[in-house]
Amino acid sequence: MTFVLPEGLAPEVYPLAWLVGRWEGPGVVGYPGIEESTFTQTVEFDHDGGPYLRYRSTMRLVVPPDDAAALVDGASDEAGAGTGTAAGAAAPAGPAAEPEAPVWTTETGFWRVPPERPEDLPEDQHPVEVLLADASGHVALYVGAVGKGRIDLVSDVVARSATGAEVTASKRLYGLVNGELMWANDLAAFGQPMQSYASARLARVPTTEA
Repeated sequence: MTFVLPEGLAPEVYPLAWLVGRWEGPGVVGYPGIEESTFTQTVEFDHDGGPYLRYRSTMRLVVPPDDAAALVDGASDEAGAGTGTAAGAAAPAGPAAEPEAPVWTTETGFWRVPPERPEDLPEDQHPVEVLLADASGHVALYVGAVGKGRIDLVSDVVARSATGAEVTASKRLYGLVNGELMWANDLAAFGQPMQSYASARLARVPTTEA
């Protein structure tokens, strides 16, 4: 399949063009003190014509089937009580609403390809700068390189609010493998050395033409 550059994309970010779009898929998260769990993730890369990509990510923990059923039952009971539904009244026709899985984390940011090239950077790679902020009280600046469908990032600065978790450093790896976006995130946090924190395998969501 021939790759087509997104319309209106700034030339400065052509090396990151393959990221543009919406991606969804499963992943796993776990760390000392954090029980290993599965999640689903939605990632969006888009642009407004400026020399950067905009980035949004939401990770939701997977709710076990029994827990999901309990949530549906509880929601139905509360809804009936709140609206004065009579006991034994017929339920509305149609499928039962599925509960939305709880959010584990969200983050937003910007991805850039700076004009200055480090002298030791191979010719088939480009420098990358990524600025990310998450809702739990962290802002991180990553630096790294992109080339041949792979992006390696390492945190240069990590800042946190007074209530943010004690994260001191992070590494990320993104790769395009057989049309899917694979990524992994290592963390140094809570006094622990750098080690695996989360990873996921995401499929591109086809765009719907009007």
